[in-house]
Amino acid sequence: MAKVMIVEDEEAVSLMLRYNLEAEGFEVEQAFRGDEADIRLKEITPDLLLLDWMLPGLSGIELCRRLRARPETERLPVIMLTARGEESERVRGLATGADDYVVKPFSVPELIARVKAMLRRAKPETVSNLLTAGDIELDRETRRVRRSAREIHLGPTEFRLLEFLMQSPGRVFSREQLLNGVWGHDVYVDERTVDVHVGRLRKSINRGRVRDPIRTVRGSGYSFDEKFASA
Repeated sequence: MAKVMIVEDEEAVSLMLRYNLEAEGFEVEQAFRGDEADIRLKEITPDLLLLDWMLPGLSGIELCRRLRARPETERLPVIMLTARGEESERVRGLATGADDYVVKPFSVPELIARVKAMLRRAKPETVSNLLTAGDIELDRETRRVRRSAREIHLGPTEFRLLEFLMQSPGRVFSREQLLNGVWGHDVYVDERTVDVHVGRLRKSINRGRVRDPIRTVRGSGYSFDEKFASA
């Protein structure tokens, strides 16, 4: 569930990348102009940025310079996409602050492999198959959850909900954010459905006298307790 932002003005390329990244389980944000991306990146910080060199409004090179000058994005992994294949241009892109450089036309499987490799180095928790917090262990590959020595049987929605919350301990998610992150942007589900599934999840993972790792934040939403995660 790592979040990748694509900044690419060729709509066909952007949609192709989005389709393939989402098929791999990534959450995807899109921007089609450099100035639009600059504004959006002041509001959110993705886990990785796919950045086209030539963009309307603000070039990819200039956007990369600005990102490296801001404390909140100075370490943001950036892969630059461009039709420029000359060595001098690649050096310029890397010198500006890009971490990797892919020349168009590119192999989509190779690009996704580069994305995963970079995330493994920069943010291993976003691509790791195993998430652990306190005495809870979630295995993305086998789709199994254990608490202490007990295996917990969850439905697919409860599994995705727990996975989503465990990835960001302490962060409070609104019901709308949980709907988008767990159910997807294109699925219409009433916000009250979130409460139902949180209730089911709690019932499954909190059998007996154990601590509830999910916090209800009145008026805001839900959070995975960061104190539980660090215990």
